Amino acid sequence: MNKYIGHSIQESGTYEYRLIGGKADGMRILRVKNGKGLDFEISLDRCADIVTLSLNGTNLGYMSPCGYVNPKYYQPTGRGFLKSFSAGFFTTCGLFTVGDPCIDEGEELPLHGTISNTPSEKYSVEETDEEITIKATVRDATILSHQLLLIRTYTISKTENKITLSDTVKNIGSKESPIMLLYHCNMGYPLLSENAEVVIPSDTVIPKNEHARGDIENSRKMEKPQRGYKGRCYYYDIKEKNGIGKCGIYNPDIEKGVVIGFDKKTLDKFTQWKMMGEYEYVLGLEPGNCNTDGRDVMRKEGKLRFIKPDEEYVTNLTFNFVCDKEKFAEEF
Repeated sequence: MNKYIGHSIQESGTYEYRLIGGKADGMRILRVKNGKGLDFEISLDRCADIVTLSLNGTNLGYMSPCGYVNPKYYQPTGRGFLKSFSAGFFTTCGLFTVGDPCIDEGEELPLHGTISNTPSEKYSVEETDEEITIKATVRDATILSHQLLLIRTYTISKTENKITLSDTVKNIGSKESPIMLLYHCNMGYPLLSENAEVVIPSDTVIPKNEHARGDIENSRKMEKPQRGYKGRCYYYDIKEKNGIGKCGIYNPDIEKGVVIGFDKKTLDKFTQWKMMGEYEYVLGLEPGNCNTDGRDVMRKEGKLRFIKPDEEYVTNLTFNFVCDKEKFAEEF
């Protein structure tokens, strides 16, 4: 125990509060501080995703014009997802569909699934001198359809600026279900600017469509905000080392960056969303087990994964935050 302080929250810890007013009214937010410079919010009513995140007072993620939106305003058809897409540091897409709206085997599927607009049923926090552990449970289940349970565990280091995320998806139903997961990690200003260096270690880059193909040579080059910019998506086969794939962004202007590591056994796909619009200025770095073409396309191409009754699907990610270009480079 530190005898210089009255309450541990002076240094690190968590506390829950609720938002008041507008479309955010009633939302449960868990604020987390690790005592080394990381300060972020977990949206307990939005799949326990990370919303705002800063390092030593500098913002790193992107908050969309929607702001905080209570999941009760979610419109689960077509592209209604975008009307409540806060973005935040990352949004979970899935669990039964990811990508473009489509009809797959007679089932109408919305953009990016519904899990990110589903509240946690329960959560817990444990804290030691070395780390903070947060667990949350989110149920994605429909009668006569998929019945999946997401058990999410965050481990936040108190000795370095690092977050580890481990998700276990369980099929609690009686029949096989598609399993689609994509971690929509959203980098924002001032981490993201025309001077930001983006590292996506891959020998191949595949444009999602002809619009993206037209600027493929600049896929990893960031630009200034532009009026009327139309976003571009690219698919990569990221190189792995000891089964781990990595990508990252570093901005020398603020001397800060983040490296995202992920287990390529269960997250073997990677999507980059480059959106350089005015007020819509965001870079999506998105590990997943699928791309964003839609479940019908993934099934047709034989790339759709499934989870059997009582089976578990486990994913692991790490977010390493650095304040030195050499340390950023060492990650690769």
